[in-house]
Amino acid sequence: MVNQLRRIYLSNPHMSGGEQKYIQHAFDSNWIAPLGPNVDAFEKELAEYVGIRGALALSSGTAAIHLALRLLGVGPGDLVFCSSLTFIASANPILYQGAEPVFIDSEHLSWNMSPEALKEAFLDTESQGRTPKAVIVVNLYGQSADMNRLLETCDHYGVPVIEDAAESLGAVYEDKASGTFGKFGIYSFNGNKIITTSGGGMLVSDDCNALEKARYWSTQARDPARHYQHSEVGYNYRLSNILAGIGRAQLNVLEERIKARRLVFERYKAALSHIDGIDFMPELSYGRSTRWLTALTVDPKVCGVSPGEIVGAMEKENIEARPVWKPMHLQPLFQSCRYYFHSKGESVSDKLFEKGLCLPSSSNLSEKEQERVITSLRKLFK
Repeated sequence: MVNQLRRIYLSNPHMSGGEQKYIQHAFDSNWIAPLGPNVDAFEKELAEYVGIRGALALSSGTAAIHLALRLLGVGPGDLVFCSSLTFIASANPILYQGAEPVFIDSEHLSWNMSPEALKEAFLDTESQGRTPKAVIVVNLYGQSADMNRLLETCDHYGVPVIEDAAESLGAVYEDKASGTFGKFGIYSFNGNKIITTSGGGMLVSDDCNALEKARYWSTQARDPARHYQHSEVGYNYRLSNILAGIGRAQLNVLEERIKARRLVFERYKAALSHIDGIDFMPELSYGRSTRWLTALTVDPKVCGVSPGEIVGAMEKENIEARPVWKPMHLQPLFQSCRYYFHSKGESVSDKLFEKGLCLPSSSNLSEKEQERVITSLRKLFK
């Protein structure tokens, strides 16, 4: 029997109503092709919002990571350290450049890259006479990693950081915007993110010369000649003027979206935190999480139900829930890659994958819809 209840999605796009103005301007001015006034303005406005010198609007966050790796000279035979608990888009660009990924465990307090595991990885590779060309630090589910501790280690070895803030636009670490701590930062505007352009991303940096080089590569590396001339390999990575217009309107309401998602989290916490075996993703004192997704762990031994069983049961009620990311070191694609644990014999990423669950967290999730989710969960825990 088909469930007739309206589907509740994990993370819906949430339009502000202001997007049409920018889209219409693109049509009226005939700036339909990639690039144009909306792209230029979106880059400027986002850079101002996060407090960084420059930004480059691209077709995806994955493209931004790829360009950042190339800017850092990553190539065949190089090592790149990367968070293991993440979506595969964080790691695939390492392979694009022919480099070797080395995966780093998470820590309990933030669920992000473990400073202890990072140190161990540096010490081990140093003993082999090797140093990574870059470190990709991922900020999960709207929360920054502990950047000061991670940067202290990376700076000690002189290794640049790429901050994958695809999930954490609007988050803050010690009064500074997530995504602005490394040599390069990246954001995603995929349809499920806190603000969206349908599809798109942004590469940010205080190194504007590097961004200009990335801008050149992202437009097929076309030389400044009247005819079509190309001296380097380039890519078709730029964001369209129409999509950038959507992004401008979305950026205007980002703080409202953060407030709404944090409220969704607080309602879940108030309704469910008393249940033994449930623990919500912590928010550390060093900053503000956007709570892009409400993430928690469920201990089957205590609750009597596993995250997988919860996802399946909620699907029958037309509610979308998801496990947390499957760590990269457990992916078939990366089975031969090295992985460094948070502590001896303890993989935090494995435990979070085993017990982790993400609940519907859209900024336009109504209280009535959220109560439906909560009621469905309570039935399972009974």
